[in-house]
Amino acid sequence: MRLPGHLLGLCTSHSLQSLCHSLESGEPPLPQPPLPRPIPRTLLFAAVLAALFTPLSSPAQEPGSLPETKAPAPTRTSPAQTPVAQPTPAPAAAPALTPSGHPMNDYWTAHDKQLLNDFGYLARFKEDDLKLGTPAPGEDRVVFMGDSITEGWHFAGDDGFFEGKPYINRGISGQTTPQMLVRFRQDVIDLKPKVVVILAGTNDIAGNTGPMTLEQIEENLASMADLAAANHIRVVLCSILPAFDYPWRPGLTPAPKILALNRWIKAWATGHDFVYVDFHTAMKDRRDGLPPKLSHDGVHPLPAGYAVMTPLVEAGIQQALK
Repeated sequence: MRLPGHLLGLCTSHSLQSLCHSLESGEPPLPQPPLPRPIPRTLLFAAVLAALFTPLSSPAQEPGSLPETKAPAPTRTSPAQTPVAQPTPAPAAAPALTPSGHPMNDYWTAHDKQLLNDFGYLARFKEDDLKLGTPAPGEDRVVFMGDSITEGWHFAGDDGFFEGKPYINRGISGQTTPQMLVRFRQDVIDLKPKVVVILAGTNDIAGNTGPMTLEQIEENLASMADLAAANHIRVVLCSILPAFDYPWRPGLTPAPKILALNRWIKAWATGHDFVYVDFHTAMKDRRDGLPPKLSHDGVHPLPAGYAVMTPLVEAGIQQALK
C-alpha cells in the first residue's frame, strides 16, 4: 500500500517512519530503537487514522466556484439609415372632357349637346332638302353621304371639284354611321337620287359617339346600302381613307382597323353588286396613314387629297349609272 505524500510527511520520527514503511510496503515494521519518550499507541493510532481520512485534493477537480463570466457587451450598431422620402410631385390635372369623352372645347361641347337633342342632326339639312325638290327629268342626281371628309369636299365654286354636276353634299362633320343611318331617309332616300356615294366609318373607329366594334360599323353600312337598294338607288361604297392616328383621340391605332374594315366593304360591295371605290390604296403612305402632301392632320384631305379622290369617285359613279 502506497501512502499519499501528505501522510508520508507525518512520519517524522523513526517509529512513525517504521510504521509508515510497514503500511506502505506490507512488511513488518522495522526494529525500533528505544525512544527517549515513549509515545502512547492510542495517540499514534489516532494520528494515523486522522491522516488517512483527510480529504485529498485532485488537480483535475473543478474549482468550488467558477469565475464569473459576463455576457459580452452588446455591439452597438448605428440605426439603419431610413431614406428620406422625396416629395411626390402632384399628378398633372387630367384635361377636362365632355360627357362623351372629348376635349372640353366649343366644338365638342356643342357636339355632345347635339347628341342629346338631335342624335342624327336631322335639323342640319331639313330645310335644304325641302327646297331641293325632286330631280328634273333626265337628271342623274347623286347624293354623297358622309362626315367631315365629305363635308369638306367642295362641289361647286372656284375651288369646286364637281362644278355644274347634280351632286349633293350631305356630309356632316364628326358623324358616325349610326347617326347617318338615322338621317338616311331624309337626306338620301327622300331626295330620290340615282346614286348614293357612302363614305363613312372613320369616326366610328375614333369613338365619336361611343365605342364601336367593326361588326357594328359593318352592320350600319350594310343597312344604309340595303335601304338604298330597296328604293332603287344605286350604291357606291367607298373605302375609308388612311389614318395612322386621330389628333383628337390619339393612341387608338386606327390603321389596322381601317384596313380590316375596307376588306369587308370591298367584299360586301362585290357580293351585292355594288360599286367599290378604293381611296385607301391611292392615298396611303408607308404607315397606312395620309401623307403630309395630302393632309394637314393625317385625317382630312387637303385640295391635293381631294384631287386624288375626285377621278376615282367619278369613275365609280359612272360605273353605277350604267
